[in-house]
Amino acid sequence: MLENLRERLQAHRPRRVGLRLPEAAVLLPIVDRSEPTLLFTRRADHLNTHRGQVAFPGGKREPQDADLLATALRESLEEIALPPERVELLGRLSDVVSLHGLRVTPWVGLIPPDLPLVPDPNELDTIFEVPLSHFLEDQRTHTDVIRVDGRDYYVPSYHTDGHVIWGLSAMMLVELLAEGFAMPISLYERPPGELLFRPERRVSNP
Repeated sequence: MLENLRERLQAHRPRRVGLRLPEAAVLLPIVDRSEPTLLFTRRADHLNTHRGQVAFPGGKREPQDADLLATALRESLEEIALPPERVELLGRLSDVVSLHGLRVTPWVGLIPPDLPLVPDPNELDTIFEVPLSHFLEDQRTHTDVIRVDGRDYYVPSYHTDGHVIWGLSAMMLVELLAEGFAMPISLYERPPGELLFRPERRVSNP
């Protein structure tokens, strides 16, 4: 399954968001198992923002970060104790803008199975993995329709083992599936099945 992933991501030309916004970065860790999985985190319930939400490891860029890849790797080390040297970088995905006005750059990396990863209790409740096949088979429960600046985005929502994967993480996941695995999936085309319309958002320069 992973043979062509690096080649496809290296050939991919991700979009950059031109808005002047605070920067952040995340890592989409693919676990190199016989049946590959994607690793997620769940934000701790005691946090003021994003409590209980599923996300990829990552966070805001700090002044000491040389670039946004360094941000993604530093945050992954801090949040889940993932050593940067155990990440095999596969490529970058397009920038996305969060609900709170962050420009988020996703990176895709391959990591060995069964690393002694530990969630930072100050930020996370748990770390969990989902087989990539769950997404490649498009086992979405419904599609969220998110209108941003007048344009509709069709964002899948997945429920697995009590976790809900949706929103920004699902938007990144769609690009990974489409560009990395040549899956016929898009944020811009209305899919079959149930639609759930979310409140409209606007993104503008500060």
